[in-house]
Formats: sequence, structure tokens, C-alpha cells
Amino acid sequence: MPMRFARLIIVVTAAGVLTVARSSAEPVLKGTEAFGDWERDKPGTIRLITPQDLPDPGATASRSNAPRIVPRPASAVPQVPPGFKAELFTDGLSGPRTLRTAPNGDIFVAETGPGRIRILRSADGAKKPATNEVYASGLNRPFGIAFYPSGDNPQWLYVGNTDSVVRFAYHNGDLKASGKPEVIVASLPHGYGHSTRDIVFTPDNKRMLVSVGSAGNAGEGLGRPAEGIEAWSRGHALGAAWGAETNRAAVLAFDPDGRNQALFATGIRNCVGLAIQPESGTPWCSTNERDGRGDDLVPDYVTRVREGAFYGWPWYYIGANEDPAHLRERPDLRNRVTIPDVLLQAHSASLGLAFYTGSKFPPDYRGDVFAAEHGSWNRSRRTGYKVIRIRLKGGVPTGEYQDFVTGFVVSDNEVWGRPVGVTMARDGALLVSEDGNGTIWRISHD
Repeated sequence: MPMRFARLIIVVTAAGVLTVARSSAEPVLKGTEAFGDWERDKPGTIRLITPQDLPDPGATASRSNAPRIVPRPASAVPQVPPGFKAELFTDGLSGPRTLRTAPNGDIFVAETGPGRIRILRSADGAKKPATNEVYASGLNRPFGIAFYPSGDNPQWLYVGNTDSVVRFAYHNGDLKASGKPEVIVASLPHGYGHSTRDIVFTPDNKRMLVSVGSAGNAGEGLGRPAEGIEAWSRGHALGAAWGAETNRAAVLAFDPDGRNQALFATGIRNCVGLAIQPESGTPWCSTNERDGRGDDLVPDYVTRVREGAFYGWPWYYIGANEDPAHLRERPDLRNRVTIPDVLLQAHSASLGLAFYTGSKFPPDYRGDVFAAEHGSWNRSRRTGYKVIRIRLKGGVPTGEYQDFVTGFVVSDNEVWGRPVGVTMARDGALLVSEDGNGTIWRISHD
């Protein structure tokens, strides 16, 4: 049964009168209760999904239920928890995806389809950008953006194209690229399958991590390596795939100059968003898991990424659960699967990821994670289309997550917004991009 806890609501009236009322906090939805849909989503709802809650493969039929993107209704504003406010920061963008905040407060936006990086500049606390400039164009489906080295005075801006990593010489305040991009990684796996490539740097600035999603859904046509599984395993990283999936469904590691490529972690079907936890320096990943296994399989997830770990794809999922398409193919990996930290409702399509380090939200938000859920296409009842808050205790995820921003769905067939990027502005507000109507929203706390 859902657990409820009492809480106090403190209200200050226009006359300055402080009132206190007792209310019932949101329950923690567990088990099948945590598998909701867009009509039951609301800010404040808390969910906890565990490996024991997963249904059998095929318990429900796999459905194709892609949304129809409609113009944003004039009155449509994202819904946020009490005490918070959502305001339109800017619109008219072309498929804005990743958001990154530069040390000087500029907001960098990847417009993936048009192949460009845009800069939005505003004074701290301003509700609209005063400057809107294209920093660089002519890129190949850019997604990841990272400043190097870390700190207040980066010298380079790195961009993850779908097929490469490039960088621009950069100084705080630049509104235009000062020259052509330098190619750092000339060839990432590409051509089909998942196309996003995110980038982060380890806190010591010695390694660059790049996420590369799988070519297929669940290793279709993978077969066996020519030398056999046993010989392959001896010569490659734990859980490394081969053929068309070589160096895919993984997080890759490089030197900052693009040399010394290695597999950092494997079996991560599509790590779309990468972020570094400020306190610990640990990399985190926001992952899209596989489709075609039913409404509530396989859970997407947000997790700490451990070097050398294997997360299951394509042979297993969420521990020792064998994928039905790969039964008994890799018994050697059965007990070597790392279970992700936070399981999300299947087909939510978890994308951008950001840690909250500001002081403008209530104190218990500090250090927590926000993730953008792009929304389902492979579920009979629509889910996702929201921004969630992942709760940490002492810097460690509890497994719970909370609906934080909702309201992007019009009906079970139509949506106006598909959240992609999240970043914390320098003034402590949260910025959220959605690529359905090309808008960015500013979430602030009174």
C-alpha cells in the first residue's frame, strides 16, 4: 500500500499573515501502482520501482502509439509543485535539445536538426534572454556540449556530433566561434540506430567520456563473434558487443585530445544524457532501454556509471533477467550485471540530466538530479513527457523519483511538448527545453 506522511504547509497571505495547515504528503507509489500514465502524472507524485516489480516479457502486447505533435495551446503552461513557477523563457527555436550553462551564465543550446549551437544570454534572474545568437553552424546532428577544462575559465567548447567529437577555441563571453572546429575524435560509430552523443569530463580533466547508443533495439542479428564467445570475452571489456554494435551501447573514454580510446562501461543501450555529480565526481547516465517487451518492460533508468561495469544490454536487463531474444546465449554474464540505481517507468525516454547545485530551491533539493523524459511511443497509455526529480540522501540515490514538471500532453493522442534538456541557470532557476514546439521554460521558486 502507498505510504503517506504528514507535512506542514506554511502560507503567508498578502497582508503578511503566516498560517500553518496540516496536510497529507504525497504517497510513495510502489509496485504496479508506480506504473502510471499521463493522466495520473502530477507534480509531487513520488514513485519507487524495484527489480521485483517487473512483469514477465510479453505480459502485455507491445504497442506502437507515437504521439501527434500539435501547436502549444495558448493557455498551456507546464505544471510545477506548489511554490514553484513555470514561465516561458524563449520560443521559436528549431528542435532545441541539450542545454548547458557556461561559467559566465550563457546558455548553450544544441539545435540538433539544423546542425547548430545557439547561445542565449540574460541577466541573472531575468525571465527572457536579451541576446540570442548562433555560435556555430554546419555541424552534424550536434547534441553533447562540454566546456574544458572545468572551472571558471574554460579554453575549449567540445561538441558531440553524431559521428565525431569536435572542439572550438573558447573564452568566456564568446558569442561566435572564433574559427573552424578542430576534430578531436574523427569517427564515432554512426550511420543508423541511436544518434545522440553526449560529453562530460572527469573532475581531474584527464578523461573525456562520450556516450554512444546501440545500433539496434536489442542486438538483432548480432550472432556470435568469429572467434567464439569465450575467446572474444578474454580479449575485450566485460559485456562488450561486436559487429555492428562494436563500441556501441556504451560509454567510451578518451584523453581530452581524443587519444587512448577505451570502453568505460558497457551494456547501456542508449545513454542519452551524461552528467558529473559535483560532490563525488561520479559520472551519471540517463538511459533509454529496449522496446517491444510490453507496456512495462524494460524500465528506463538513471544511474551512476561505474568504470568497468556491464549493465546488461542486449542479453540481460535489470540484473539477471534474460532478454527473450537472447535466451541462454551468455550464461557467463548472468551474475555480472550491474543493476541501475533508479528505475523509471518503461518507455519514458529519459534524456537530459542535471544536478541542482543552487540555493534558490528549497534546501532539500540541493544535490538532487533532474531528468527530462521525452515521452513514450511504445506504450498503450502514454507516459513520460515530464521532468522528474531524483532524490538523493547523503549523495546516494534512494531509488525514488518525483514528478516535477508535467502538463505537456493534450490527450492520449496529442502532445505539445517533449522535454529534452535541463540545466541550472546561474541564478538558480531550472531551464527545460522541449523539441515539440521549440520552447525553453524557466522554473523558479518563490
